[in-house]
Amino acid sequence: MPEQPAVERKNMDKKDILSRVDHTLLSQTATWEEIRQILDDGIKYGCASACIPACYVKQAAEYVDGKLPICTVIGFPNGYHTTSTKIFETRDAVANGADEIDIVLNVGKMLEGHYDEVANEVEVIRTETSPEVVLKVIIESGALKTPDLIRKASLLSMFAGADFVKTSTGKIDVSATPEAAVVMCQAIRDYYRKTGRKVGFKPAGGVRSAEDAALYYTIVEEILGKEWLTPELFRIGASSAANNLLTAIEGREVKFF
Repeated sequence: MPEQPAVERKNMDKKDILSRVDHTLLSQTATWEEIRQILDDGIKYGCASACIPACYVKQAAEYVDGKLPICTVIGFPNGYHTTSTKIFETRDAVANGADEIDIVLNVGKMLEGHYDEVANEVEVIRTETSPEVVLKVIIESGALKTPDLIRKASLLSMFAGADFVKTSTGKIDVSATPEAAVVMCQAIRDYYRKTGRKVGFKPAGGVRSAEDAALYYTIVEEILGKEWLTPELFRIGASSAANNLLTAIEGREVKFF
């Protein structure tokens, strides 16, 4: 992996960080009461979205009534669902009110070198959503391991129509790393130079503190520039970090899992 840029970490206000956070609760044991609290906090602190299980999307969309974008996951967490299954999940989520979709790339196919098949799946899913629905592709960088594969997965996702590339599901041993972030941001930069289309970056999994968030903020700024630091182009997938930030802001323990 390439070394991360030797730059000073930025000091970020906690609420500034939360404005870029996809406030996330994807636990198997998540209840509606816990989801509702995620939604309330997301609205209160201006989070970028709430990322929740698909079974709660319809109820959540009705509850927030446009005050907070609703995100859910497709093919989660392993990515080896058939394309038709992922298409059904996507259609169902969008019909139920999802504003954003995070799909898991077929990592096994990537490792086997079936790049066209992987790209085609993303492209087909992109056609199942309107342009207004934000499509994030989780490449599971920790499973791909090499910089070359991480770059390939990022680029093929972008050429297939992804609005964001995202590091990880957070469900494997190696999740987001600064080294993978550098490779992915460089791929985004090169894609932009070639096409003129801006694609966002989302580190997720292992982002546990404000300091972690600030490190990724710094990497994005150094490689992609300040224009990429808006919630439209830079997100943080966080449950632990959001818990810690909200605990500091609220003066009480906030923990959803």
